[in-house]
Amino acid sequence: MKYALIGCGRIATNHIKAVINNNLELVAVCDIEPNNMESLLEKHNLHNDTSIKRYVDYKEMIKSHPELELIAIATSSGVHAEIALFCIDNGVNVIIEKPMAMSMKDADEIIRRSEEKGVVVSACHQNRFNIAVQKTRKALELGRFGKLSHGSIHVRWNRNKQYYDQAPWRGTWAEDGGCLMNQCIHGIDLLRWMFGNDVETVFGVTRQNQHPYLEAEDVGMAVVTFKNGAVATIEGTTNVYPRNLEETLYLFGENGTVKLGGKSTNNIDVWDFADETDADLENKGLEEQTSNVYGNGHTSLYADVIDSVKNNRRPYVDAYAGRNALEMILAIYKSVKTGEPVKLPLKNFASIDMKGEFDNV
Repeated sequence: MKYALIGCGRIATNHIKAVINNNLELVAVCDIEPNNMESLLEKHNLHNDTSIKRYVDYKEMIKSHPELELIAIATSSGVHAEIALFCIDNGVNVIIEKPMAMSMKDADEIIRRSEEKGVVVSACHQNRFNIAVQKTRKALELGRFGKLSHGSIHVRWNRNKQYYDQAPWRGTWAEDGGCLMNQCIHGIDLLRWMFGNDVETVFGVTRQNQHPYLEAEDVGMAVVTFKNGAVATIEGTTNVYPRNLEETLYLFGENGTVKLGGKSTNNIDVWDFADETDADLENKGLEEQTSNVYGNGHTSLYADVIDSVKNNRRPYVDAYAGRNALEMILAIYKSVKTGEPVKLPLKNFASIDMKGEFDNV
């Protein structure tokens, strides 16, 4: 399958690993900074491969390669939707790094247009493929938890000034959002997915406590009520000293308790069920080794998308998954702006609507 990557920054190496592991044909890479392309290709010993074309303009790349079947978008968040819609309009299947878009309007348009054109769109929420997450999801689908009571996601990470200085778009309302939108979206995706997606209300509080050079929040908390009666809390921050601490997901049901931990929900810290089996004993204490906080899920996500293209089916992590995670975060932002709980579904709200939120901090 002929493939191209748009955006060669921090996360791009995970995409190239997935390309290699899935035997995709890397036709081209694109980045507005040529040095980013060369650094990425050199890292994977591909810099001498003359068959891989380099572009600084994604439109030129796509028009020059009508044979492209799959494109991944790993640019700054603010242009994800614009690029995705151009890919869709040109009939190219697409993997979009999180967040899928920065507004509900754009997310809904990606879904509408991709369905109209028959194009596969996958939101890159790769942590759904973590071994610990997959085992939890299977237990949930088998009904082993019984009725869910409540749960929580904690993303307790560190991002310092050096990180934000690497790319001026980070921490801006137009191009990024704050810690909830950038660092916590994977955990928020898992929480909503595990609790059945049907959210009733979201009430949020955010602060900018340690990053005065940003526009957006560096700590956010929320209470979520689900239509199935369950409740959940969200805690996300980049204020943990001195380094990333954990990304932890809790699920509490009448017949089961699970705590997923590690740096990115890649370990099973607690695994207790009323109907315990021998297989459960193997799950207790499971640790999936990862080279970075992005985990190993990109390779599995790519494999699923490739199969979905070949078999004309919806991918495991589809555009609706991307929309749902975005909606949760924008609902928190809207709640902060209004001081009221926000009822879902959410219409016509965007990250840019938070402009000026912390101007007087």
